[in-house]
Amino acid sequence: MFEYPVGATPIDEDEKEGLLISHISTREELNEWEQRNIIDAYSWLNRMRQKDLLSEKFIRSLHKKMLGKVWSWAGIYRGTDKNIGVDWAQVPIHLRQLLDDARYWIDNETYPPDEIAARFHHRLVYIHLFPNGNGRHARIMTDVLLEKTFDQEPFSWGSDSLIKEGDVRATYIQALRSADRNDYRPLFDFVRS
Repeated sequence: MFEYPVGATPIDEDEKEGLLISHISTREELNEWEQRNIIDAYSWLNRMRQKDLLSEKFIRSLHKKMLGKVWSWAGIYRGTDKNIGVDWAQVPIHLRQLLDDARYWIDNETYPPDEIAARFHHRLVYIHLFPNGNGRHARIMTDVLLEKTFDQEPFSWGSDSLIKEGDVRATYIQALRSADRNDYRPLFDFVRS
């Protein structure tokens, strides 16, 4: 049904059954419908007054707001292993560890705000909470963390679309892979480029 860009997570056949818009037949149409839903999520974020963003409830709610009009499984943790991410059964445990770590980093000023946000982003992508939409969700979640927790500008994320294939997406994926090996410098450089 869909062709995926390099580094994208394929949706398995059971997850495809969760598509709420039956006439979608191409990746471009899917991206368009998801983007409409994501614009609605930004409106929700702008109205939101919640200060504790580092909660499982908020993280799941954001994903549901981003993709809930397109996918029935939006906001629900994945139930299968993917080409990236921790074992699906370990997702809630790894997320709780990340949230605890991020609170500690913030409370103790372990790193500067941009570094906390980049490290948070990397781990959120690495865990890979949901069947799909993890990169977009993690980028938005990271920008919300920067804006609402640190009163900082959101990241520029290479100043181009990361959904379509190209040099910017390739650089982003390489930066994430470097962070997988504990070399965060490429990611720190990328997020503000």
